[in-house]
Amino acid sequence: MRVVIAGGHGKIAKLLERDLAGRGDHAVGLIRNPDHAAVLRAAGAEPVVCDLEHSDVDTLAGHLAGADAVIFAAGAGPGSGAARKDTVDRAAAVLLADAARAGVRRYLLVSSMGVDNPPAPGSDEVWAAYLRAKKAAEEEVTGRDLDVTVLRPGRLTDDEPGGRITLARHVARGAVSRADVAHVLLALLDEPATAGLTLELVGGDTPIGEAVRAVTAR
Repeated sequence: MRVVIAGGHGKIAKLLERDLAGRGDHAVGLIRNPDHAAVLRAAGAEPVVCDLEHSDVDTLAGHLAGADAVIFAAGAGPGSGAARKDTVDRAAAVLLADAARAGVRRYLLVSSMGVDNPPAPGSDEVWAAYLRAKKAAEEEVTGRDLDVTVLRPGRLTDDEPGGRITLARHVARGAVSRADVAHVLLALLDEPATAGLTLELVGGDTPIGEAVRAVTAR
């Protein structure tokens, strides 16, 4: 399987790239900074320099040629302002969806828990912009003619993977390790029946494979 990951230098992306490479799949990581290429190669991924904030749909579609799936795991990141929450967390996700329509049906979108609730009055401006951007990305991407799964992790940690999760359309707020998020993304890739679902994810008691099978049985 050839999988192209937007935000290829992110923490979740690098863990996922190692998982994909470890089982013999071909991971391609889209990166903005060419200095990050060596890190991706060390993770077993093919680095491709593509600044999603300044790319066009045809150029990006060329990078997706031959892919079986795309994953949007990019984000403006800490320290970025409200404007970049829109240009990265929303617009870049939509650009990837538009480029994927040239020949890639499977799309996994990493979003966030909490986006269904409007920011409370007085919320930090950047945090509010982040939630609005993530929600808008979900709406626009799922509106495309693609096989989309939206994954909304809870509070992210760098803990070791537990391998046990809670995964459903709605779950109680909680934390989840980035490593478990990467493992869940891999399991979602392997389960086409999760297309069309929006799923929330936190740590829990159910093994990942069992949890993914359960959401497709409902």
